[in-house]
Amino acid sequence: MTMFRSVVLAVLLLIGGMGIGRAQAPETPPAGLTQQQFDALVEAISNSVTEKLKAQGMTASPPAPAAPAPAAKKSGKGNAAAAPKVVRTPLAERPIEEGPGAFAAFLHRAGAVAAAFPAYGARLTSIPGLLDQRAQGGRGTSAFLLLLGAVAVVAVLVEAALRALLARYRARLAAGAGAERGLASLGNLGLLAMLDGIGVLAVWVVCNGAAGAWFAGTTGQDRLAAAVLVGIFAWRLDVLLFRIILQPDMPAARLCKAEDREARPLYLRISAILLLIMLGTLLAKVLLAIGASADEIAAYRISVLPILLAAFLWLVLRSRIAARQWFGGLGGAARLAGAVGRHWVPSAVTFIVILALAQLYGAIEGQEKIGQTMLLTLGIVVGVLVFETFLQAFVRRLDSQLAGATPASAYPRLPDVVARCVRVAVLIGALIVIAESWVVRVLGLASESEWLAITRASRTAGITLFLAFVLWEFLKYVTDPYMAHRQKSAAQAIADGDATPPPASRITTMMPLLRMATAILIGVIAVMVALESFGINVTPLIAGASVFGIAISFGSQTLVRDIVSGIFYLTDDAFRVGEYVDCGKAKGTVEGFTIRSIKLRHQNGQLHIVPFGQLGQITNFSRDWITVKFNLRFARDTDLEKLRKAAKKIGQEMLEIPEIKEAVLTPFKMQGVADITENALLVRFKFTARPGNPGAIQREAVKRMYRTFPELGIEFAREPARVFLNTGPDAAPVSPPAPVAELKATA
Repeated sequence: MTMFRSVVLAVLLLIGGMGIGRAQAPETPPAGLTQQQFDALVEAISNSVTEKLKAQGMTASPPAPAAPAPAAKKSGKGNAAAAPKVVRTPLAERPIEEGPGAFAAFLHRAGAVAAAFPAYGARLTSIPGLLDQRAQGGRGTSAFLLLLGAVAVVAVLVEAALRALLARYRARLAAGAGAERGLASLGNLGLLAMLDGIGVLAVWVVCNGAAGAWFAGTTGQDRLAAAVLVGIFAWRLDVLLFRIILQPDMPAARLCKAEDREARPLYLRISAILLLIMLGTLLAKVLLAIGASADEIAAYRISVLPILLAAFLWLVLRSRIAARQWFGGLGGAARLAGAVGRHWVPSAVTFIVILALAQLYGAIEGQEKIGQTMLLTLGIVVGVLVFETFLQAFVRRLDSQLAGATPASAYPRLPDVVARCVRVAVLIGALIVIAESWVVRVLGLASESEWLAITRASRTAGITLFLAFVLWEFLKYVTDPYMAHRQKSAAQAIADGDATPPPASRITTMMPLLRMATAILIGVIAVMVALESFGINVTPLIAGASVFGIAISFGSQTLVRDIVSGIFYLTDDAFRVGEYVDCGKAKGTVEGFTIRSIKLRHQNGQLHIVPFGQLGQITNFSRDWITVKFNLRFARDTDLEKLRKAAKKIGQEMLEIPEIKEAVLTPFKMQGVADITENALLVRFKFTARPGNPGAIQREAVKRMYRTFPELGIEFAREPARVFLNTGPDAAPVSPPAPVAELKATA
């Protein structure tokens, strides 16, 4: 019968096609037949088909939009055969229209989804009836749900009971899990995570035992129970990850920066959200298992969207303080996390709303990949947050084991550099996965082969630039101690009241230029390789740069002379940062230099910038050692031997000061009588010290002599009284008294 109907429909289509062709072009009979014979054959076939249709209760009248249904009802015969079969195309298989009619098509599909809500509601109400298997000798709906709920409650209670029994051991491990314990705390954290994992393992044992004891069959009840028990275990496993991070009852082992009053509520809210996601996923599987159509699944996705959106917004708003603390703690090393923490509410709300709109559009368009990609994006974002938390917790504990380091040290350490490189690599990988998911799977802007072709060149360029970044980070790590040492010395000199810091070493002096030259070299090579990977010929660029360099060398002879002279001055180690030099044109302390000039700070504050080509002869007053000599005036009857012994004792006492002992090469002592005046002995003292701050040593020596000598009966010289008579306006002015001490320093 079915075959006969198919033949009839084929003949009707053939006749209709012939009629359409007849309306468009004149008929031509086949070869061997006249026009009259051809018309008679067509009329005979039509009459035969009409008689067959009447015998089956069908009419050969042209189809009308509403005619078939009333005709079938009026005749009362052949309703099943006359009723047209409606074939509903799933939304996912419908092409996405473009152009002006795209919005109309979207509204049409939205109307189809809205029309499916009654059927979706009927599916939901039919689920309890489908669970009732008493007719097949199974359990009723109530008994099944009570048993399944009891198993779920027992599994969760067993986990809580084990955690309570192990509370003493967990507290002992948490006490030694602080960052100040270093690597030892990592072991405590690992054991603590294992104890927390025992509870989740118990959940798995309970769920699998219940599935094997009561739900081992192949009925719908058993399959649903197995899915629910697997979902419960997955839920507790996800919650375990956030328990390890937040540790709501043990702040000493908490890996993120969050206060006690915020950590536990945040943990409970995250658990509730994960449970809600698990239940939603389970219900979607049930609908698919009972044969829900694509429109009904789309209706389900739209119906649960407001619930999920409200739940996530509730989590964002109620946990804003905890989120700021958590992200703020990560902001010290990850600036992006710190920015998100400072603007948590607008950032999180915007992200969630965008995902919700994508879910709504995907449900209406029937694009299941949009929902999957949305969940993938959310999972990657949460995964990056968890990874960053674990990474920083590990680095803090590793840094505390280094010499002189403290947790979260202000100065970069090797673990900090490695962690920064790993962080960048993870972020790049996460962005690539998200971009590929949306561009290829959702938007369809490129196929997988096209995406591979597009990213092949960019992959090479990206790896090259990432390696350049890694080299730059390690270059900074190697050179930063020299830069920081110079800054620290300058700050210490200012704190001690000195105008200039001690001279820097040769490597410290050369480090800024070496660092800049190496950075330029790394950058140029990385850019060249990246351009070459995109198919750009870099040979003309290199040739053009060479020609440009030659043009500069010929057109700027003074600049070239300055640069070349500076290279040789630095090669000869003529000066270093912090040294006092005299180049004839200017003198002062070397503050720094560029590729063509040097900066000299005069002792009065003026800054001289002298090109290397104009330096000429350089006199360095701060190289290797310096001998300071100064004179003091004493009374003519001073016991020189007692003075010599007193000065020597002062020099030995000064060596007990650690700062002075490190700087002094020859201790302070009396050299001898330099001159004899009318009423005083001019005595010379000296000491030899390392370059840096000899003035501080001299001030300390004079202070000790001024305090000690009067107690030993050694008196400084006094100026005699002088009387001047001023007899008129032409009298000579009064001359000032002579200085008591004369200071002289030689190097």
